[in-house]
Amino acid sequence: MDYMLWNGRIVPKGEVRVDPEDRGYQFGDGVYEVIRVYHGNLFAEAEHFTRLERSLKELRIPFPYSLEKLSRQVNELVRLEKLEDGIIYLQVTRGTAPRAHAFPQEAEANVIAYASPYPRPVDTIVNGGSAILAEDIRWLRCDIKSINLLGNVLAKQAAKEAGALEAILHRGKTVTEGSSSNLFMVKEGKLFTHPLNSLILNGITRQVVVKLAHQLKIPLVEETFTIDQLFAADELFITSTTNEITPILTVDGKKIGHGVPGVISRQLQEAFERRIALLKA
Repeated sequence: MDYMLWNGRIVPKGEVRVDPEDRGYQFGDGVYEVIRVYHGNLFAEAEHFTRLERSLKELRIPFPYSLEKLSRQVNELVRLEKLEDGIIYLQVTRGTAPRAHAFPQEAEANVIAYASPYPRPVDTIVNGGSAILAEDIRWLRCDIKSINLLGNVLAKQAAKEAGALEAILHRGKTVTEGSSSNLFMVKEGKLFTHPLNSLILNGITRQVVVKLAHQLKIPLVEETFTIDQLFAADELFITSTTNEITPILTVDGKKIGHGVPGVISRQLQEAFERRIALLKA
């Protein structure tokens, strides 16, 4: 990584400085996006910027310049870094001001972004992975892609310590999503996923999978399901920008379905691959 976007300018990485009174640093007062780059092009760029705009509005963070300019600069980062396959990390905080909980009057948002190589986790996408269950202790506005991620971090660490790929979160008996992913369940040929509300993030890969399911005429039901229903599922898979569509074969050591990647998850991943191929020049 040689360059970063910093408050409207693309500069050498070494020039970027974070003030100790940046509200993102002190309060987690900001939002972010992670955008996948395939074949040198941003994947689902419009969807990411739409979600970024919504997150900013929900937190009442004024953006200092147009999203069109931001898009041009992010794409310029990809070009400067000669990035073929990787990610863009983009973060916006409320700005720098003397520490006080209430919104500062004068602060202007701080914007940073960088492009980084990130290999596709082909092995788990193809062969699947494991998960654990964890109580969902996050705040009640999970629909905002906030940089304050301690609940997610603790769940992901628990998964890592258990040797699992992901932690599947639940509020009581109701399953919500993964610590860094959305969750889908297959039962008797139907696809189930938690409805969009404040308890889950409207994941970009989730949005793509919903569209692909409609195109493939796979019945989709957006409603809550329980831990018991999860264990009785025929298939389970997570979706995210970095994990794409990854089958989950066991949860807490218990086999899901036949314990192998299922027909519908494979069908959706194949369709996802075809969409990636469209970005190839």
